[in-house]
Amino acid sequence: MDKSIVKRPEHLAIYHQIRDMILFGILVPGQAVTIQGLIDSVGGGMTPVREAIRRLTAEGALETGGNRRVSVPAITRKSLDEIGFARLAIEPRLTELAARKMSDTCLKDLALLDAEIDRAIASGNVERYLEFNYRFHFRLYDQADAPVLSKLSQSLWLQSGPSLRIVCGRFGTANLPDKHDEALTALREGDPVRAANAIGDDIRQGIGQVRLTLTD
Repeated sequence: MDKSIVKRPEHLAIYHQIRDMILFGILVPGQAVTIQGLIDSVGGGMTPVREAIRRLTAEGALETGGNRRVSVPAITRKSLDEIGFARLAIEPRLTELAARKMSDTCLKDLALLDAEIDRAIASGNVERYLEFNYRFHFRLYDQADAPVLSKLSQSLWLQSGPSLRIVCGRFGTANLPDKHDEALTALREGDPVRAANAIGDDIRQGIGQVRLTLTD
């Protein structure tokens, strides 16, 4: 059988569906939803949805409340500072590793993803921006072939990425973080340090904008 057409087990498919709802701003920080509502949204059974909720709660992406409700936790200044510190330690390193083994295929993929980001920003499509911004970063990080660092980065994105949805609601899409052109130029020129610095600047810009939305 062609492995490319093998379907994910249901529990993994449900996990990824709910994870993407968090990452791409469909579930907004602070917005409570019922477990039954999630079941209806993803078209899954009670058991795989509960398993996905348990996993995402352990990863800090969801928190459980009363009346069988869950929500994406609102980020605080303290947690943002910690997440920012960790992201700036991990993601530039992933970028540098990726740059050292960059391929033409990866460069083409990144350019296509960045073009989608530009279109989303121009049209004000928040969910599409969040989706393709995530896909750009993790296509780059996958190239690093550093699974431990990539897994840590995934967890940090689950905790901080949804807050960009609030940034979009407050400021629109025109000033969203996007240092990808600088990173791509450095990657094409074979400059790992400059590429890592560009991704670091991209992260700092995003964190700075999220900080402006916080009141605690």
